[in-house]
Amino acid sequence: MVQNLKVLALEDAYVTIGWEAVAGADSYKVYWADKDIATMVYKCMAEVKECEYTLKKASHVPHYLKVAAVVGGKEQECSAVLKTDVKKVFNEQLEKLTRGLIAVKADKGIFLGWRMMLDEVKGYSETGLTGTDFVVYKNGEKLATVTDSTNYLDEAGTMEDVYQVAAIADGVESEKCEGVKAWTSESNYIEIPMQIPAPGVTPVGEEFHYNVNDMSVGDIDGDGEYEYFVKWDASNAKDVSQKGYTGKCFVDCYKLDGTLLWRLDMGLNIRAGAHYTQFMVYDFDNDGKAEMAVKTAPGTKMIRYNKDGSIKDEKYITMLKEDIDAGYSHDDDYRCSAEDYYNHLVKEFMAWDKHPMVASGTWPKTLEECFEIEPKYTYPLCEADAKELVDYFLDVFAPGRSPRNELRNFEGFIYEGPEYLTMFSGDGEEIETIRFKYGREDDGLMWADYALPRIEPCNRVDRFLSGVAYLDGERPYLIICRGYYTRVTVVAYSFFDRKFEEYWSVDSGWVLMDNPFKDNAHAAQGCDPVYGILAGQGNHSLSTADVDGDGCQEIIYGAAVIDHDGSVLYSSYGYLPDGKTWAKFGHGDAMHVADIDPDRPGLEIFNVFEGARFAPYGYALRDAETGEVIYGEYAEKDLGRCMIGDVVPGVRGLQTWCTAMRDVKGNVLPEKPIGTNQKINWAADLSTQVTDGANLFAGHKGVINDITHGAMLVPEGMATNNGTKGNPCLVADIFGDWREELILRKEDNTAIRIYSNTEITNHKLFTLMHDVQYRMGIAWQNNCYNQPGYTKFYLASDMDFKYVLPALAK
Repeated sequence: MVQNLKVLALEDAYVTIGWEAVAGADSYKVYWADKDIATMVYKCMAEVKECEYTLKKASHVPHYLKVAAVVGGKEQECSAVLKTDVKKVFNEQLEKLTRGLIAVKADKGIFLGWRMMLDEVKGYSETGLTGTDFVVYKNGEKLATVTDSTNYLDEAGTMEDVYQVAAIADGVESEKCEGVKAWTSESNYIEIPMQIPAPGVTPVGEEFHYNVNDMSVGDIDGDGEYEYFVKWDASNAKDVSQKGYTGKCFVDCYKLDGTLLWRLDMGLNIRAGAHYTQFMVYDFDNDGKAEMAVKTAPGTKMIRYNKDGSIKDEKYITMLKEDIDAGYSHDDDYRCSAEDYYNHLVKEFMAWDKHPMVASGTWPKTLEECFEIEPKYTYPLCEADAKELVDYFLDVFAPGRSPRNELRNFEGFIYEGPEYLTMFSGDGEEIETIRFKYGREDDGLMWADYALPRIEPCNRVDRFLSGVAYLDGERPYLIICRGYYTRVTVVAYSFFDRKFEEYWSVDSGWVLMDNPFKDNAHAAQGCDPVYGILAGQGNHSLSTADVDGDGCQEIIYGAAVIDHDGSVLYSSYGYLPDGKTWAKFGHGDAMHVADIDPDRPGLEIFNVFEGARFAPYGYALRDAETGEVIYGEYAEKDLGRCMIGDVVPGVRGLQTWCTAMRDVKGNVLPEKPIGTNQKINWAADLSTQVTDGANLFAGHKGVINDITHGAMLVPEGMATNNGTKGNPCLVADIFGDWREELILRKEDNTAIRIYSNTEITNHKLFTLMHDVQYRMGIAWQNNCYNQPGYTKFYLASDMDFKYVLPALAK
């Protein structure tokens, strides 16, 4: 047995350990864990010959290490566990929030809930975190002292009573927070009235109106209270694959009392739909006030309002001088009609021989060869010949590939014109507008939009994602992405000095096709020798988390992970069932990154994958650091959705479900899968719930339910978003205790409602918004197919509070 295991060097980015040699040892196996609990299965990090090993993980948390000698080919008993000290301190930029006290009329009185801040935590107990207690005041008089939670039920409370809370730390009571009365709804929700944009009519005479869609939150004025960012989508909003005109998209900013501060009119040149506008709201310059970053175009205009509702000012974004000099203006309308698209194809076909891919010999020299017909024309094509080929393409070739290819009616898309990235301050002022790096280049031809049987111009080219990540472990960086079915591009920006500074960028390069009109481009890699393996691996969302233990967040881009420095950590591939074909895991519609298995070191990722019989897995649970598959299954069809959560009592770890309910080992449980739209931490017992669109009870949307408690909230007169996806506007820990609030829109869009649970919990946690993995998840929740945010730590009914903040573990 190895003896005298000790730390030889403790540095910010690594720890080196050493031990006494064991007589006759051939080698030594080094095991690591992030928690020292009885059920932990330590991870073998290396087998070494020397009596020394360096663990390349940051020293901001303790590490638990043990070593076993291998003698004569047999592994001996492990050494005692060595716990390393903490050296590195990451000073994470966190929001300076108020106490967030809410008073809500409950069945038996007035429920009170409030925030505990991260810096108020000094220790832990069996039921929660410790270090700060709270005094509750009612009408200026002390009502109670609360030590085991951050909520209280005043059974004698009335709607007229005023409540305050003060923190007690080390016997010293701090200043009381601002007083609050119970929500005037006399129920478990507060409403924020909305100002609905005016309806409109498309160029082809289609009428449309507006619905509240995705939301975000941020403190725009530094008062410690969140403001509410609301995206309005037109009723004719489209998926990127759907043709047709849409109304404009708007993003509003409201105070909790319903005051409209500003409205961003995205303009005619940004389509309305889930994939076009992601708005990242966060304090990017550390001035204590949130900014908003969003993709813009000529015609994007900010409208700011006075307190009385009158317009204060209207300003278009700042177009780049080179674009103005080139003749572009805010009056431009780049939306194509069917005639525009026809003429666009004629122009493209006339220039076919000059296309770089044709000139280089990558693509066929003639369009006849692309369409697999007899050669007929001389190149460069004259206009008449180009029109003949366009007619053939639209009327014969495209319908022959799929009857759904109705390209004669292709309209409403935008495939030309400048593209920008703009940062707005919280008060609506434009701070800076820059060129959107990695532009569209074309209408999707290079992106393989014409290559598959379903021909979809402007589809893959216009797949956008955004996020926020603590790439250096301390400060937020903006993540801007384009593409995930084929080419993948990602740019990380800092905005610390109130201007965009590129931190790094990633480009898989084009997926090279033999024939851009007939090719299985989804299966291939990009042409970049380093980043090419990222092509086709992205999802309709992304995640940000520290998966490798260096204290800095990575970008989980579906089946691939980009390290905090912009290098590729890994890209997941595997064999198909034939055992011969090596294939990428590929694109998927749902992904969850969390400490799913608390008895396994590090985080895990649970995905579904869309490739069906062309992908190694239909679903898989993977090690987040390495991509190793823990369990998964091949699937003949796209599984569509998946979810994780603590929903089956008595089962260790978070359960995963898509085709069946499984535990963290992959064992099938008898319980049937529940909803996969969105999870929410709603219950008092730390278990997980889900929200449903319209599936649970006819006429009700946004129902919160689970296996154990049944329906816990059945909203009346509310609506969810994005069709069958049934997304709430937002799920986040907005105020009150650590539990999440549910935000839904009213069916008539006149208001949103924020629902909060009034069930007393005896568990004490800091606000989830001070967990940077969770907070980033709230920032990027509005991406495309909205996915939940998760904490760094294992959050479940059997959680060990000792490891919520590992540096405090004793």
